[in-house]
Amino acid sequence: MAQQGVLLDQDQFCCSVCLDLLKEPVTIHCGNSYCRSCIEGCWDQDVLKGVYSCPQCRETFTPRPTLRKNNMLAELVEKLKKTGLQAAPPPALCYAGPGDVACDFCTGTRKQKALMSCLVCLASYCETHLQPHYECPAFKKHKLVKATAQLQEKICSHHDKLLEVYCRTDQQCICMLCTMDEHKGHETVSAAAERTEKQRQLGMSMQKVQQRFQEREKELKELQQAVESLKCSAQAAVEDSDKIFTELISSIERRRSEVKELIRAQEKAQVSQA
Repeated sequence: MAQQGVLLDQDQFCCSVCLDLLKEPVTIHCGNSYCRSCIEGCWDQDVLKGVYSCPQCRETFTPRPTLRKNNMLAELVEKLKKTGLQAAPPPALCYAGPGDVACDFCTGTRKQKALMSCLVCLASYCETHLQPHYECPAFKKHKLVKATAQLQEKICSHHDKLLEVYCRTDQQCICMLCTMDEHKGHETVSAAAERTEKQRQLGMSMQKVQQRFQEREKELKELQQAVESLKCSAQAAVEDSDKIFTELISSIERRRSEVKELIRAQEKAQVSQA
């Protein structure tokens, strides 16, 4: 039973970045713990921004926090190792291949395939690193979309805000701040509303094309029937003419034979009189 209890609690000894048992564990200000090398690797990527965040809850810190080893957690991990029990194996990893979007928070040379992209964080997440977006209240209002490599294309280059408005005047997607300056006074709708309208128009266009196709198909069928009818009429005319000429030829042959017999009969009569 004690062994089962350890298995139930061992998730707290796993690093959410590398998904393995904590190595030289450190606990940051928000209370989450990581391998020292994992959290340092994440923060090294944020040096230019000057703002450092927790990979799980996304709480930000400025300046970069000093990392200190969590001795108590390190001892517990060592005891866990000595019992011969390892952390429960993670679910089968699905690594990103050519053409796939890789998780922005996986470390190492091989990253897992991202499932979703966050339009607020401007990052893509695998199944494991996506969990905070579902579990933490701070992420509840973040907009998740199917993983895409073109995240920057959904962000306004002027204001770094989500392109969620469509300007019908200029026929382009803009952000909310754009409606207050260079697109002020323009006819605008939400991007979702414009998408729905475009889909409706496309549906109507496809319906018209389908209708025209059916009309042309009907006309072609009628033309084929007319051609077939003409062929039948022509064939009937040929057969009728053949019948008429055959009867005419037979009649002429009979008349010819009759004339020949008449001539011979007259010839015999004249010879006998002579």
